[in-house]
Amino acid sequence: MRVLQLYDTYTRSIRQFQSLQPGQVGMYACGPTVYDYAHIGNLRTYIFEDILRRTLEFNGYKVKHVVNITDVGHLVSDADTGEDKMEKGAKKVGRTAWEIAAMFTQAFKEDIKHLNIKEPTIWCRATDHIVDMLQFIECIERNGYTYHTSDGIYFDTSKQPDYGYLGRLDIEGLQAGARVDLGEKKHPTDFALWKFSPKDQHRQMEWDSPWGIGFPGWHIECSAMSVKYLGKFFDIHCGGEDHITVHHTNEIAQTEACYGTHLANFWMHGHFLQLDAEKMSKSAGEFLRLQSLIDRGYDPLAYRFFCMSAHYRAKLNFTWESLDGAAVSLDRLRNLVYELGEAGEPDPEWIDRFISEMNDDLNMPRALAVVWELLKSDIPAKVKKGTILVYDQILGLGLADYRPPVESIPDEIIALANQRQMARSEKNWALADSIRMEINQKGYEIEDTPQGPKIKRKRR
Repeated sequence: MRVLQLYDTYTRSIRQFQSLQPGQVGMYACGPTVYDYAHIGNLRTYIFEDILRRTLEFNGYKVKHVVNITDVGHLVSDADTGEDKMEKGAKKVGRTAWEIAAMFTQAFKEDIKHLNIKEPTIWCRATDHIVDMLQFIECIERNGYTYHTSDGIYFDTSKQPDYGYLGRLDIEGLQAGARVDLGEKKHPTDFALWKFSPKDQHRQMEWDSPWGIGFPGWHIECSAMSVKYLGKFFDIHCGGEDHITVHHTNEIAQTEACYGTHLANFWMHGHFLQLDAEKMSKSAGEFLRLQSLIDRGYDPLAYRFFCMSAHYRAKLNFTWESLDGAAVSLDRLRNLVYELGEAGEPDPEWIDRFISEMNDDLNMPRALAVVWELLKSDIPAKVKKGTILVYDQILGLGLADYRPPVESIPDEIIALANQRQMARSEKNWALADSIRMEINQKGYEIEDTPQGPKIKRKRR
């Protein structure tokens, strides 16, 4: 079995993974900002993180997995401008910020349950950790990295010569080419640690602090909560690629200023899901939820399987045709595994082949190729079944529990299918095609197999 190797964004290299404490892994993943539903692009990142966790566990590690819930402080702009997304979302739906936070948190948890993503060891809500954030800001202030403006407490990025290393930021170029209104900020890359509540506006979420009534900056939340639960330097910090240049860069800056560490030994990022070659985002106003797929008749695990078709560090383009292909492949895999019957002892060599691909920076496409190769092999059915169920500890497709669905087909559709079979036996192809079209129009599709026609309900 190949040793586990993972790509570290901080060093821009694949490194051999060794935990900081033997047998234990601390892993922090940036969670949702619960002002709206998660879209399927967001969920691709959580699928990648679930596969990472399962691979670590397969390698014998006990994983302490922490995921935050951002329910305050994430401004519309990463440049610390605009409304708090929670306050804006509350106005949009006519409910309190606390109510929408609870509603969208629950919706997110239902999404990850549908996708068979393991719940984290610890959920941590930003609003439950204000004291931890205030203490963290005070530490940064004591060490001389802050300044005050009329609207908040800001981090002075010029005090850190290596600021922006994670994102390989061209600081001089950013300074020279700045086209934004800096306001009272000293430098374009400076960011808010604590924002004061506007005097002419009522905020639903605000707290007292040594500097005045207000709310935390987005970046301080993750630094404070990850340190609280995992320590000042832990194993892995995850997120989407959009976090690299701002959010995670600023988390590192804060932690270096307070504790002298870059927070995590490995920084890992999943790449975007694209729709028609454009990044899927909530800000565009239109996005696909997992429920959108379910409403069209897709099994949510078909989307999980679709995401496995590409490496987590590769762009993945979403089309309905590609999701259809994933759904068909998943059905085929499930049925082939089911038809193997009882599970026997797994084959160690085949397990090594699979985990060697996973240990090569989570190369899921090549690992799936091993799955199909195993199914085509001539080893005994019981051994195949036992081996694939071991694979499923990482795949997360629930293969052990799968049973072919028993669907009730209306008598009218069965009668049409029988008429079509009669037409085919008489080589009346035009009538057979006409009946097939009628069946399709009534919401069903028919597949000709060596065992006879199979009828199933169409996906919407």
